[in-house]
Amino acid sequence: MHLTPALARLVQALGKLPGIGEKTATRLALHILNADRDYVESLAEAIWAVKAATTLCQECFGLAEGELCSICSDPQRSPEAICVVEEPADLMAVERTHDYRGQYHVLHGVLAPLDGIGPDELKIAPLLERLRRGRTKEVIIATNPTVEGEATALYLAKLIKPLGIRVSRIAHGIPMGGDVEYVDAVTLGRAIEGRREM
Repeated sequence: MHLTPALARLVQALGKLPGIGEKTATRLALHILNADRDYVESLAEAIWAVKAATTLCQECFGLAEGELCSICSDPQRSPEAICVVEEPADLMAVERTHDYRGQYHVLHGVLAPLDGIGPDELKIAPLLERLRRGRTKEVIIATNPTVEGEATALYLAKLIKPLGIRVSRIAHGIPMGGDVEYVDAVTLGRAIEGRREM
């Protein structure tokens, strides 16, 4: 298919999105091309706004549009439990279960020494600082059940247990090698309910 230079640039940009191949990128680009101007302007504005307005929460490192995210600023959320996840998408997945009413901490990755990712590259130090404030009674580790996720969970448990805080791991209702982000809400909810102490 012959594409104009502008359309080719759009296809190339859309093709860089995760899970979008060349065919899908082309279909999306043609959809945008054929859409009315108001929709295209609204889409462009939404993309720009999300990049300009989104920050990391100063408490949990989840996504926010200010100093604190909506969960950390919610007085109804219990500070006695902190669910530790790898990425903001994992936090969203746990929230979809509607089974957890505590707070979160987002690591922004997992330990992967072969890739040069050690404890200093993750948000582990701020987690320990939060825990030393003394309000937390349980840390639920909800890293993915991968080799790196398990290693990160064990590393965190060794750091947290001496603080006198209960450490639990979500149950393995999630298949090995799977991602928390893509597990259905029922399975993830049962995994949270069936967590075990480490």
